[in-house]
Amino acid sequence: MASRNRPRPIRRPLINKDAGGFDQCWATLQSAMTDIHNKNASKLSFENLYRASYKITLVKRGEELFEKVKEFETEWFHKHIIPGVDELVRNNLPSIALIQLATSSSHERREAGERLLRGIRKIWEDHNTSMNLIADMLMYLERSCVETKQASVYATTIGLFRDHILKYGLKDVDGSDQPFIIMDVVIAVVLDLINMDRDGDIVDRNLLRDITGMLEQLYETDEEKENEKLYTTIFEPRFLAASEVFYKAECEKLLRESDAGSWLRHTRRRLLEEEERCVTSISNSTKDNIAAVLEKELILAKMDEFLAMEGSGLKAMVDNDREEDLGILYQLISRIDKSKNTLKTSLMGRVMELGLEIEQTLKNTDFSAPAAAGAAGEGEEGAEGADKPKALSPVAQQTAAAIKWVDDVLKLKGKFDSMLENCFSNDLIIQSAITKSFADFINMFDRGAEFVSLFIDDSLKRGLKGKSDEDAEVVLQKAIILVRYLSDRDLFERYYQKHLGRRLLHNKSEIHIEKELVRRMRAELGNHFTAKFEGMFKDMELSKDLSTNYKDHIRNLGDDDRKSTELAIHVLTTNFWPTDVMGRGVLQDGDASRSDCIFPPSIKRLQESFYKFYCQDRSGRVLTWVPSTGSADIKCFFPKVPGKESGPLSKDRRYELNVSTYGMIVLMLFNDLANDESLSFEEIQLKTNIPIPDLTKTLTSLSVPPKFRVLAKEPLTKSVKPTDKFSFNAQFVSKQIKIRVPVISSTSKVEGTEERKETEKKNDQTRAHVVDAAIVRIMKQRKELSHTQLTTEVISQLSGRFKPEISLIKKRIEDLLAREYLERMEGDTAAYRYLA
Repeated sequence: MASRNRPRPIRRPLINKDAGGFDQCWATLQSAMTDIHNKNASKLSFENLYRASYKITLVKRGEELFEKVKEFETEWFHKHIIPGVDELVRNNLPSIALIQLATSSSHERREAGERLLRGIRKIWEDHNTSMNLIADMLMYLERSCVETKQASVYATTIGLFRDHILKYGLKDVDGSDQPFIIMDVVIAVVLDLINMDRDGDIVDRNLLRDITGMLEQLYETDEEKENEKLYTTIFEPRFLAASEVFYKAECEKLLRESDAGSWLRHTRRRLLEEEERCVTSISNSTKDNIAAVLEKELILAKMDEFLAMEGSGLKAMVDNDREEDLGILYQLISRIDKSKNTLKTSLMGRVMELGLEIEQTLKNTDFSAPAAAGAAGEGEEGAEGADKPKALSPVAQQTAAAIKWVDDVLKLKGKFDSMLENCFSNDLIIQSAITKSFADFINMFDRGAEFVSLFIDDSLKRGLKGKSDEDAEVVLQKAIILVRYLSDRDLFERYYQKHLGRRLLHNKSEIHIEKELVRRMRAELGNHFTAKFEGMFKDMELSKDLSTNYKDHIRNLGDDDRKSTELAIHVLTTNFWPTDVMGRGVLQDGDASRSDCIFPPSIKRLQESFYKFYCQDRSGRVLTWVPSTGSADIKCFFPKVPGKESGPLSKDRRYELNVSTYGMIVLMLFNDLANDESLSFEEIQLKTNIPIPDLTKTLTSLSVPPKFRVLAKEPLTKSVKPTDKFSFNAQFVSKQIKIRVPVISSTSKVEGTEERKETEKKNDQTRAHVVDAAIVRIMKQRKELSHTQLTTEVISQLSGRFKPEISLIKKRIEDLLAREYLERMEGDTAAYRYLA
């Protein structure tokens, strides 16, 4: 058993053992690093190298090893790398953008620049590969760096490339005393090659991507903070600054040498190119920043000048339907302004200009030129020659002007609708702007409400005959669009009521289309707007049933005299139908409406029979006959003319004439006259009591046009005078058996100046009552209001029907004060109180 006090041998100091181990391990690692740089790493045992690194780190000498590695790499750079870089740069620098030579061509610069970049790329790839292998070899040391939160071996060694290559300064280059930093040279070459690429030269994009990728992998410091990449801190700012200079100069050149269309296409192409370049040549992270440069320099900087260009700017794009250009413009403006204010303002201005041009063109158009029969409507019934071209009457000229104005407005609307869909992606901002502009110029035209109603009237009377449901739908849609734009909807309602009444009474349109249009108006404008129209439809339906029942009643009576005359009656409710449709001879006395027209005895008996039938189930009703709005079918017999042995006059002739009610009354006067007898204008007026204006038109239609000359007039002139005489025209001949004699009073013509003034006067009177009702309604609810508040609320409530003038509201308030509906509040004359 060994003694406890046996002396132990003295151990050698650990430091000496460690020193020998470190040196040996370092020598192994150093040799391996040399082999790695010389590309002889295939013979190395990374297991042994890792063990050597592990031993050094294990004895707490990892930091010393770390410094040794840095010293080795630094020395390697200075001995083996930098001389090659120096030579590489010096051989290629004269063609680089840092030193501009007048004799250097883009081809020379590209060749030299790419040689330089390929050399830098080769050095970087070799260094990167070597540092990856060395980091693997020093993996345990790398792990300890992570634990101590210091820069890793790889980050430090890869950063040596930044510090000793990219930041290396070259002096005495090309006789210049200014030192050049390699990184400045590299970036300048890259930017120069990018500009060449922009100019259409073929450059090595993969090479550029490798260089920018290198800058993305290098950081400002070994800490490798994400926002401190050399690409982000150095390259990208210089790239954006150079791009700004490039595109600023390019935009100036475009402004001098190109037009707006070329500018749009060029800008779009540049945006796509830069987006592609971010993928192929630089970094995708730069996409938004370079796009912002292009938006600033190519779009925003000179946009106003390009849009104002004569012959190619926005005006030309709109006028010439250059939808592709407008589509590009919309895309570009959307990039710089989400509200599209520039485009919106420009389009609104052009819509207003084109709208006012329509009105001006209308004023400058001569509508008195001859037109084909029927082209101007039915306002020319008194003119000769229904088939040959004829000069338009003043009334027909105004009607033609109305139709042209609406057609032009609709064409303009269709033009901008097409642009909205094909160019502006149905953008709600642009749509609202265009809609507002259309409403503004349409309502600036003081005859817009009348013209819109006339357009609808013309379309429904003639435009839909023989057309499909699709065509009818187009007309209905156009009508609603036009009505939607009108601000004076009450005035439109007045005109539409008049035109609708004439269409219904003369059966000039399809009732189901009429009802569908009114239904759409109700959905758009409300029930109050269409109440009278729907009442008119109801009257027509009831009248149809009433006529059928009356015919059955007469048939059951067996009265041959009454059966020889058929009656199709329209019983109209006064409140629903306009007064001018109800006839000039109608006197509104609040009790009943009476007509002084003298009907033939047979017609008088028929009227009495119908009235008796009507009152069987309707006691207390009063019927007023309105001859100015009716029509009649008359069977006329024309005996052969003595002395005529051949031709149509040599035999009896029978025709069926469709004439106005007034025309029927006049023709029946000649039943009791001999062939050689005549009646003067005064005699006819005395026997019928037809108002002189209506009688004049009736006699004109029956005696002036050759095709409808049932009566002979002396003298034979184109106008009827009180001194004229009329007789039965025994020599009347027509190729048609059924003849429709035009009725002037049935046309929906444009109002003359005096008629329009009268209509506006009536409408103003109606508006006064509407404003009164609105004021009372508001004050009854609110009890007390200031003048300003009351005015604002009245305008708000009535804006759906019309925009009341401030002066009208003030006048109506004064009237209500006088009638003691309101009173001024004590101490405040600008405030009112409702009086119950």
